[in-house]
Amino acid sequence: MPLGEIPRSYGDEVAVVSVTYSPGESLGEFLDSLAKATNRPYTVVLADNGSTDGAPERASAQRGEVTLLRTGENLGYGGGANRGVAELGPEYGWVVVANPDVVWQPGALDELVAAGERTPRAGALGPLIRDSDGAVYPSARLLPSLGRGIGHAVLGKGWPGNPWTRAYRQSELAVRERDAEWLSGSCLLLRRTAFDSVGGFDSRYFMYFEDVDLGDRLARAGWRNRYVPSAEVVHTGGHATTAHAEVSARMLAEHHRSAYRYLADRHPGPGWAPLLLALRAGLGIRAALAVLGARR
Repeated sequence: MPLGEIPRSYGDEVAVVSVTYSPGESLGEFLDSLAKATNRPYTVVLADNGSTDGAPERASAQRGEVTLLRTGENLGYGGGANRGVAELGPEYGWVVVANPDVVWQPGALDELVAAGERTPRAGALGPLIRDSDGAVYPSARLLPSLGRGIGHAVLGKGWPGNPWTRAYRQSELAVRERDAEWLSGSCLLLRRTAFDSVGGFDSRYFMYFEDVDLGDRLARAGWRNRYVPSAEVVHTGGHATTAHAEVSARMLAEHHRSAYRYLADRHPGPGWAPLLLALRAGLGIRAALAVLGARR
């Protein structure tokens, strides 16, 4: 939102924006479970980045609450979400941004909205997220500082219990409602006035770290990132990024580019240049090894 602009007033209705890219059968499961997640009326916008499997078209044709928005190109996750939110009318003051491979547990969306209503400065609210095997995913984390980021990047895969990874993931904290520094963008309820106040997602992040960046900017603008584990979803696995090894390899490379962009943005100036140069080289080597492994 431009500096000095008066924040827009929104209503209390709920909208769901899902960025799709050939989501397959998972989209139907997402929409079926969403119907049990809330007693409120809602609308769904599928911001489609170029699906070829026909799933978004079938969903919009068969379900009255679903609208298909073709973005015209692959805008990435944050860019697609921004386009979807921009299509919504002013009656929608609560916006869910969620992957189409999320399965909602009954009442989960109502739990998130209730937490937002009792926490006026909550700009983003995230549920407890389980992996498909039932394990709790660490979705409410600390921001990746240079120290934590480097320690996690270097040691996280070979030594997952290292202190930098443990601190970053916050996985040893008791499961309770609390503030976090950022929340997973795979399923996120956003107060629309808060989302507007920071200009939405930074579309420079094609995929990965757009949620980290958003959480940081929300907090800097005075909003809270609230973890609400009484609301649960299951993230079944990322159909679009795991369907082909080549796609998976590209996404691994994108993850490392986004990690560098996030840290470089927050450490500008010539004084940081030598460390950032070393970080870029290290992340490049790590990305190349990860891509090689994915292709094998």
